[in-house]
Amino acid sequence: MIILGIDPGQTGALAFYSDRVGRVTRLYDMPVMTRLHGKGMEVNASDLCTMLMAHRPEKAIVELVAAMPGQGVSSMFRFGESYGIIKGVLATLQIPYSGVTPQAWKKAAGLSGKDKDASRTLAIQQHPEVADMLSRKKDCGRADAIHIAKS
Repeated sequence: MIILGIDPGQTGALAFYSDRVGRVTRLYDMPVMTRLHGKGMEVNASDLCTMLMAHRPEKAIVELVAAMPGQGVSSMFRFGESYGIIKGVLATLQIPYSGVTPQAWKKAAGLSGKDKDASRTLAIQQHPEVADMLSRKKDCGRADAIHIAKS
């Protein structure tokens, strides 16, 4: 079965994981585009749809997100908007999905209490097939998506 792990948000990622062979088959940064209104970027629903249609995962697991104290209203709105776009595309393509909290997938991966880079390091160790795509510190979204797919 091909399972899609999604780390939502503009700096998130998509990991297509085959549980049959225990390998990551595809790994992408979240597709984004210039916001239609206002400044910054937003998730590109059309490109996301194209990616999912090309790889046809049998199910998806999306990290459950919520507002966090201290974050700005505008940034939280944009994050929620990204989350909604992702769920809308999954529903439109009739890809069954479930959610997982950050605490749950980190516990399943043995990453509870560890920093963001620990996720990337573990993903490199477990999945050398995509190690070249996890070489930068900013690739932690990709690593998180892998762990989410396996949760």
